Amino acid sequence: MIKVTVLGRASAKPTVNSHPSAQVVNVNEQYYLVDAGEGVQQQMFRRGINPLKLRAVFISHLHGDHVFGLFPLLSTLGLCGRQMPLKVFAPRPFGEILEYHLRYFDPQLPYEVEWVEVDTTRHQMIFESKTLEVWSIPLRHRVPCSGYHFKEKYPELNVDKFKITKYNLTIAQIVAAKRGEDITLEDGTVIDNSELTYRPFEPRSYAYLSDTSRSAVAAERVKGVTLLYHEATYTREFQHDAKERGHSTAADAAQMAVVAGAERLLLGHFSSRYKSPEVLLEEAKEIFENSALAEEGETYTV
Repeated sequence: MIKVTVLGRASAKPTVNSHPSAQVVNVNEQYYLVDAGEGVQQQMFRRGINPLKLRAVFISHLHGDHVFGLFPLLSTLGLCGRQMPLKVFAPRPFGEILEYHLRYFDPQLPYEVEWVEVDTTRHQMIFESKTLEVWSIPLRHRVPCSGYHFKEKYPELNVDKFKITKYNLTIAQIVAAKRGEDITLEDGTVIDNSELTYRPFEPRSYAYLSDTSRSAVAAERVKGVTLLYHEATYTREFQHDAKERGHSTAADAAQMAVVAGAERLLLGHFSSRYKSPEVLLEEAKEIFENSALAEEGETYTV
């Protein structure tokens, strides 16, 4: 199961009610931080998320509203006694920035910070666990920028307990069925694997696309995504500004959801010019009905 907790949904300029971009993605109780705007550690504490549980961090690009909160978080993890290494996936030249931070502010951290460079020109798997793949998604912004696609792996086949009894299957036959094999009974009858087994669930996926202009290529690379988070910095009347600054309108985000065949769309990264982002939601819903605003502190189950 994938759960996404939104810690920040604002764009660059600070506001009274919103924090800059940051999310925690929970995949089967494995926690991943996606972007780290200013104040991210306080937001984690407020939402009851223990930062020591973080397995990795994914930074989309090196604009301050997506990364300024990471460095105090690294310090806090040291104060909390973290021992396990922490991988940080980020574009170049993050390694130089990290080096200076560790030299001048955290020279004696009790854990290792491992920078993994993300090639923002390539769509590739950059992280893998037993149940998860994370793919980089090249985006169109003013600086090198990558989105991230969290994809559950197909679960192992389960064998129907009633079929085990019906055909008096042995342990060896059960194991073979779980591998996807057909089963031959003692009398020579062949039982098709599809009759014996089932998938406990269909894999789900979550894509984080921020910051970017509309990109049909990116949409194709997250085809069939269960939940799509897409920036919606402006309404369509500011289309020119969006294009110049490497951002999207709410209408752009909705069109991306259509091309991607997404089940649901979550809008974020709102410009501070909007006192209420409801106008952005209205614009998106004209094109993609199953749209919603990312609400800070809310957890969305994928």
